[in-house]
Amino acid sequence: MADRTDWPGEALIVAAQGGDLDSLTALVTGSHPNVRRFAHSLCASREDAEDAAQEALIILYRRIGMLRASGALASWMFRIVRNECLRRARLMPRERAQLPETAVLSAEDEVLQRLEAGRVAEAIAALPADQRRVLIMRDVQGYSGRMAAESLGLSTAAMKSRLHRARAAVQHSLGDTRALH
Repeated sequence: MADRTDWPGEALIVAAQGGDLDSLTALVTGSHPNVRRFAHSLCASREDAEDAAQEALIILYRRIGMLRASGALASWMFRIVRNECLRRARLMPRERAQLPETAVLSAEDEVLQRLEAGRVAEAIAALPADQRRVLIMRDVQGYSGRMAAESLGLSTAAMKSRLHRARAAVQHSLGDTRALH
């Protein structure tokens, strides 16, 4: 995570929360480099990272009043970016194509799925960036091994090694004994 001194100061945050348009504009502009850094470390592709960063900055602009403590801006923005990257990963066409159009979940099943998805998302977010990227590209976005390795500038063997470590770490984090893939 970025050093706190890289983020806009508390006075600017408080003024933006108070509705000062110039302060709000300066806050969004000053937060942009850190938000982009978060997005690039969490999202699997540059396009998703840029889109997630833009969405996070829009949320910052619209909802700055929801920030409880001005010193919590970095962690608040990190959560927003993380959630946006995960949302984008879930919306991949491959995943949508696997669900039958007529499938309807009960409210209980939907809640359980969301809880499990949250646990998995936290486990993935806790991975080192190099492992997180390869795991998302292979297991979420459905890239072939060769395509993922080439996109990341790795040999196929290095990509497979990172993927194995990432899957093992997620399994361990979830306390799961069954294989992910």
